[in-house]
Amino acid sequence: MDRMRLDKWLWAARFFKTRSLATHEIDAGRVLVGGQSVKPAREIAVDDLVEVRRAGSPPVRVRVRALSLVRGPAPKAALLYEETPDSVAARERAAEMRRLAPEPARDFEEGRPTKRDRRQMDRWRGR
Repeated sequence: MDRMRLDKWLWAARFFKTRSLATHEIDAGRVLVGGQSVKPAREIAVDDLVEVRRAGSPPVRVRVRALSLVRGPAPKAALLYEETPDSVAARERAAEMRRLAPEPARDFEEGRPTKRDRRQMDRWRGR
């Protein structure tokens, strides 16, 4: 086997949980092969460059290293591809930015007032 469908490979490599999810994402243009939008039935081969875009994270760029028709355990699925160095660096940068970003709830020192707190404030205001 020297070529296989893109949606099957994405499923076998564990990028998506089901083939229908992989097909949906490919149709939505979130998966590129060689920098071009493709169809789910597009055949890929070893050494093709695949880019998978996910919401809220940088795109993952991988080079196909092997083909598999079956979905195996995660350690074996990771052998089907090799992530490019720039993709790894972008993912690490994004993780660092998330780690260093301020906590959104820090603006509220004590949180929202409880019902008891609201009643006390009403008494202070004379209501």
